[in-house]
Amino acid sequence: MTLIFSGNDFKYELESVVKLFIPATLFDIFYEVKTEYFSNDFCFIRRKKGKQKTYLYTVCRIGENIKYKINCILNSADNYEGNCEIILARLLFQCLTELTGKSAKWGILTGIRPVKRVNKMLDRGMSKEAIEKELSEKFLCEKSKIDLAYKTALTQKRALENMSSKSFSLYISIPFCPSRCSYCSFVSQSAESSIRLIPEYVERLCDEISYTADVISSKGLRLDTIYFGGGTPTSLYAHQLEKIMKTISRHFDLSALREYTVEAGRADTITREKLEVIKNFGADRISINPQTMNDSVLETIGRRHTVKQFIESFKLAKEIGFKIINTDLIAGLPTDTVESFKKTVEDIIALEPENVTVHTLSIKRAADLNRRSDTVIDNPAEQMVDYASKRLSESGYDPYYLYRQKNMLENLENIGWSKPGKESLYNIYIMEENQSIIALGAGASTKLVASNGHLKRIFNYKFPLEYIKHFDLMLDKKNEAKEFIEKNILGSE
Repeated sequence: MTLIFSGNDFKYELESVVKLFIPATLFDIFYEVKTEYFSNDFCFIRRKKGKQKTYLYTVCRIGENIKYKINCILNSADNYEGNCEIILARLLFQCLTELTGKSAKWGILTGIRPVKRVNKMLDRGMSKEAIEKELSEKFLCEKSKIDLAYKTALTQKRALENMSSKSFSLYISIPFCPSRCSYCSFVSQSAESSIRLIPEYVERLCDEISYTADVISSKGLRLDTIYFGGGTPTSLYAHQLEKIMKTISRHFDLSALREYTVEAGRADTITREKLEVIKNFGADRISINPQTMNDSVLETIGRRHTVKQFIESFKLAKEIGFKIINTDLIAGLPTDTVESFKKTVEDIIALEPENVTVHTLSIKRAADLNRRSDTVIDNPAEQMVDYASKRLSESGYDPYYLYRQKNMLENLENIGWSKPGKESLYNIYIMEENQSIIALGAGASTKLVASNGHLKRIFNYKFPLEYIKHFDLMLDKKNEAKEFIEKNILGSE
């Protein structure tokens, strides 16, 4: 497929629209018009400015079939560039819908945070009817997705009522796993192959925690939530987890903490000793993630635990007294079937976790599955997600955060579901970008949110070895955070 842009440079957004209909394809991109570019399948996207109006049109060919769409906009229109891009995206979407016969239920909303747009509409005082009309007519969203985004936004509003503009969250990265799952693209290393790095990594992470606390805590910000992610944090020994959590409690003021999460993740890393350490140091929310309740699928994707081990770990966490347990599921895993996934959903609902996150398989470049993506592209993931959404809603769960990823099967989404009042604040913050998150450890990305909504990102070194090797240089980046906080968060008072 060839994409030809004439009179515009809207490549990123419009290429994303094409990928909704033609996934897992590399496109030839051109910004000039030559006859030879039109010899095979193509999308021709043109903006031509006249004296008073700008004419926008798309011509698409797949095989022997050609479709075209035309529209125009006044040169003096408000938000001229943005409207040109949206109109071209809409025309392109309509051409490809007719040519392929496929539907893309999110319309031309190709970004990862569709709920963020709905939240902005609510902040402007728009009614439900006005929001539905704009998402349907302007962005071509189907009603089922509009309803999902709207309900998620309402849940978030209730959860965020008490958030302070001078609060922040702390993210702790533990980039180690007992083994690498075939679908995974996170920055993580097998604990088996990198066990020699773990002791020094823990030491350096504790040093970064204490250094950051000295830089940040004096600025008058209040620590709101803590989140241990990875990787699999429980890949560490109990005494290593204790050392990290003790360092946090020693150097940060936890008196205003509203949520403390540790991803235990995989049942093959969970022990009573580790869970007791996590609970004793204040964590009240934990993730124990089966992904599927089918042992043969677990084996296919490289997870070295069984369904029985997951259930035992889940019940152990309940016995120890965790208030909120999250379980992750993935729709569209290799060898999984619709019937098997339905059983997974029913088995999880029977356990009554407070949170259930339903992910859709995304074929990332760094994942092992990418090397055999042809085996998963034709996949019943949509039926799986629809079933999970229906059953979780019937079982008293509300959607509370939602995001999308590139190369996601069926143009679907990841949805976090929770019992009322049990939403994860951190998950909402990270998706909606409405609170600063100070991130520590290898691969961690700090995201600072200014009073005017402006974002600044500061990235740690990606892999554990370079994190250790360049540790002193990395600490210098904390001064960037300090300066931004003083100028753009506290300076607004």
